[in-house]
Amino acid sequence: MRAETCDGDSPHSFDCAQDSSGPLPPVPFLLSRAVIKFWAMRNPPDLRVQLAPRHPRGLILANPVMIAAGIAGYGSEYGEIADIQKLGAIVCKGTTLVPREGNIQPRLVETAGGLLNSVGLENIGVDALIREKAPLWTNWQVPVIVNVAGETINEYVAVASKLEGVAGISGIELNISCPNVSAGGMEFGVDPELAARVTSAVKSVTSLPLIVKLSPNVTDIKEIALAVEGAGADAISLINTLRGMAIDIDQRKPCLGNVVGGLSGPAIKPVALCMVFEAARVVRIPLLGCGGIACAEDALEFIMAGATAVQIGTAALTNPHICLTTLEGIERFMLDREVENVVELIGVARHKP
Repeated sequence: MRAETCDGDSPHSFDCAQDSSGPLPPVPFLLSRAVIKFWAMRNPPDLRVQLAPRHPRGLILANPVMIAAGIAGYGSEYGEIADIQKLGAIVCKGTTLVPREGNIQPRLVETAGGLLNSVGLENIGVDALIREKAPLWTNWQVPVIVNVAGETINEYVAVASKLEGVAGISGIELNISCPNVSAGGMEFGVDPELAARVTSAVKSVTSLPLIVKLSPNVTDIKEIALAVEGAGADAISLINTLRGMAIDIDQRKPCLGNVVGGLSGPAIKPVALCMVFEAARVVRIPLLGCGGIACAEDALEFIMAGATAVQIGTAALTNPHICLTTLEGIERFMLDREVENVVELIGVARHKP
């Protein structure tokens, strides 16, 4: 006879390959399965994580699944199609001192393994964010972290200063992949000294937990991670997008209006995972893994590599519910393997021979 279909809710799901004509498991086994399921419903695993253990107030998330900057706008847009209050945190889109219109079109190009984007930090500016968006966040359960960008250290400092004391904001994520116009356009995040300087400057004007988002376009990610940790970062998110481009062979010109953009999506996951693993070897502050995460298995890989939390980006553009299904998958994994606290999984892969 044909083998039974695998059904996670079936009492026979313990062995999906078993022939249906074979013997049933003993009654005590079935009862033990029922007891385990009942216990799991009464005692769900603890998914809480602390993103800023060195900060006086800390930053505790209900779970480790966040949505990355630039994906959910300011949160309210995303909230129309998914229950954002179930997420660990939301990182709003990059915010600058003055409004920005962004780069010329086209801004997005699909690639075989991901997405090239050259949006150019289009945003309403920090004053409008404080006036129009922050009041909405004050009533939310989910913490909102503001991603901050700038072209000079003074701009970063000015934005962070304006955010100080604003209700509804739980933290700052510093985007140091921006070009420093005072240093000939060099990205802040590719030089340890520049990265440390901007981190220290912002830290001096804010009482909010400070997360620094690192660029992958470097020779040694460990050096940059150590620099920002030493400058006062409470946590590190990595990685930002990889530089890339595409060419339209019919038009014989670059596909992006800005020529070069940032590559995200599944193609960069192995790079991001490796960088999280390497950074976790040298820093003591929490890491937030980001880059190509599209399911619970991906997220768990990052957590096992050393990430305290994960950020989902490009995958949410094609599946707005991916953050919640990823969260559900992590919880199922923990229940199936009787892991009581997600903290038990952080960095476990680094301790294996």
